[in-house]
Amino acid sequence: MYNFAYFKEKDKQTIADFIGENPFAFLTGSFLSGKQVATQLPVLLEERNGELFLQGHLMRNTDHHKALVENPNALLVFTGPSCYVSASWYSNPHIGSTWNYMSVHVGGPIHFMTNDELVVFMRKLTLQFEKGNTQSDTFFDNLPDNFLSKMMPAIAGFEIKVEQLENVFKLSQNRDETSYLNIISKLEEQGGDSASIANEMKKRQAALFPDDAEWDDSKFDS
Repeated sequence: MYNFAYFKEKDKQTIADFIGENPFAFLTGSFLSGKQVATQLPVLLEERNGELFLQGHLMRNTDHHKALVENPNALLVFTGPSCYVSASWYSNPHIGSTWNYMSVHVGGPIHFMTNDELVVFMRKLTLQFEKGNTQSDTFFDNLPDNFLSKMMPAIAGFEIKVEQLENVFKLSQNRDETSYLNIISKLEEQGGDSASIANEMKKRQAALFPDDAEWDDSKFDS
């Protein structure tokens, strides 16, 4: 992971909110032989007794499931919007351009759920993404028995206890104020993910450039 202190988000709630807003995660693991496996899937974050857990499900009888049964060490990667940042927008454009992005990496042992635990989880999962609508035809309790009897044995619910939590919120924090504001302006013009990154930069502007402080970019890597 890109490991510079000024690109780290320190607020735990901000990190938890990021996971909740970007729940479609990249799950990776490996067989004991070293052969790697990966898939993307939705997960839910839960806090219990001050500890964090991530819950999801995947298909049984796949290489990914077999690898995680054999080797329970797992890594989940959450990503948000990203965009190209041109050095031509800097006060000093004679350096390399870059890419702004936000990412959270979560590591820990995977535990596979019992059948009863899987039912409880599927209720939570469907309710979460159906916006709390218990009348939805796709809420777990409203699914027909003949569908559930085929679907449930084919999936494996899992829970990962969070033992490692790292993040990169790379949002041009190492640029001077003039460059920072110009980057925001250029990204807003582009719209889409670029505008989303600009909005994240705006949230941090006051903390980065307090009125009574002088900016010194000599301490930052260019």
